[in-house]
Amino acid sequence: MESLDAQNGLPDSDSPDLHLTQATPDECIKIWTGTSASWRDSLTDSVYLQEQLYLTTVPLAKNNGMTTWILVEKDSPPNNRRILCSCESFLKRSLMSDNDGQVEEVIVHGIASVFCPLEYRRRGYAARHMTELAKVLRCWQSDQARVAGSVLYSDIGKNFYAKFGWKPNVTNWHLEFQSKSLPRSSLAHELSEDDLGELCERDEAIIRAAMATPADKVKKLITILPDLDHMLWHIGKENFATERLFGKRPRAKGAIAGPPGGQVWAIWTHRYYEHPNVATSGNVLYILRLVVQGDDHFSKNSLRTEEQSRQADFLIAVLQRAQAEAAEWRLKYVKLWEPSPWVQTVIKKSSINYRIVEREEDSIASGLWYDENDGHEATPMWINNEHYAWC
Repeated sequence: MESLDAQNGLPDSDSPDLHLTQATPDECIKIWTGTSASWRDSLTDSVYLQEQLYLTTVPLAKNNGMTTWILVEKDSPPNNRRILCSCESFLKRSLMSDNDGQVEEVIVHGIASVFCPLEYRRRGYAARHMTELAKVLRCWQSDQARVAGSVLYSDIGKNFYAKFGWKPNVTNWHLEFQSKSLPRSSLAHELSEDDLGELCERDEAIIRAAMATPADKVKKLITILPDLDHMLWHIGKENFATERLFGKRPRAKGAIAGPPGGQVWAIWTHRYYEHPNVATSGNVLYILRLVVQGDDHFSKNSLRTEEQSRQADFLIAVLQRAQAEAAEWRLKYVKLWEPSPWVQTVIKKSSINYRIVEREEDSIASGLWYDENDGHEATPMWINNEHYAWC
C-alpha cells in the first residue's frame, strides 16, 4: 500500500531516491526567502535577503568556509527541485589533545540554520537530513585536517538532535547582566576592529599552551579556536544590522584592561532580535570571548594573590564597559557564556547584579564526535564553550 506522502506526490523519508547535496545560488535565495519569517530578527524580509547574501562574503563563510546542504530528490534538476530540508555548515579550525598533552590540529564543522519548510514537516525529512549530514560531514573538507566532529546549537531542546548523534554538552549556561549606563572606568579601554587580530593570535597561543598541558583526569579535550574569522563573522552581522537601524556601526568591539601578562579582555557583538523601539525587545550584547591571562579554565588562576586582586578590578572594569556599551546601543542584556570558576568567584564578590541562566530549550551546544576509525568518539571535554563558536 502506498504511503499517504506517496499519494500526495511526496517521497517517503526513507526513500533511496533522496540524497543530500549542495544548494545552488538560486536555491539559497529560495531557502532564505522561506526562513525570513523565522530568522530575520529586526530586519525586513527584503533586507534579510541582502544580509544573508552579504554574510556569504565575510570571514568564516567566504572561500568555501560555509556550505549550504539540501535534502532533495536525486532525479530533480537543480533550481527546479523541492527542498525538503536545508542547513549550513561552517569549517572551524580546532584543536584536540589527549591526557598526555599531545595536540592535534583538527576540523570541527559548525551546523546552522536547520530548516524544514512548513509543508514538508512531520514527514521525517529533518531526521533523514540529519542522518545523511552526519555521514557527509565525516569527510567533508578533510583534505585540510582530520574532521574531529561537528557541533550545533539547538533551539528545540536537547532531545531531537541527540537521536542522530549530537549529544548536548555537559553544560549549557550563561551569566546575564542588565545593561546599565555607567561612567567609563579609566582601567578599561575600548577595542577597535583593528585591535582584534593581534589579540586573537595571543589568545590562540595561550590556548595551545593550555591544551598541551597533560591532564590526568580527562582523556580528550576539544576546543574551537576563537580566531579572527569567528569574530569578524559576528561583527559582519552586527555591522549590517546597525547600519540599517542607526545609520552607523559600533566603534567598540570589546574592552581591555591591565598590563601584559595580567590583562583581561572581552570581544563582543551587538545582536538585535527586534527593533530597539520595541519595549519588550530582548536584544543582547553577547560577549563572544573573555580572556583572563593566567586563568586557562583548567586550573586555578596562576597569578600571585596580590596580582589576582588587581586583575579582579580589571575584570569588573571590562564587564562594566560591556554593560555601558549595551545601554548606549539600546540593548537590554549582556550575556557571558560559561566563564571560568575564577571569573565566577570574582563576579559573585562584586557589586554587579547578575543571574545564572541554565539553557534548556535554546542555544543548546551539542556535539557529534568521530574517532580515527570512522566510528564515534567518546565525548571529549569541550573547552571554551563560548558564544564566538555559535553559528
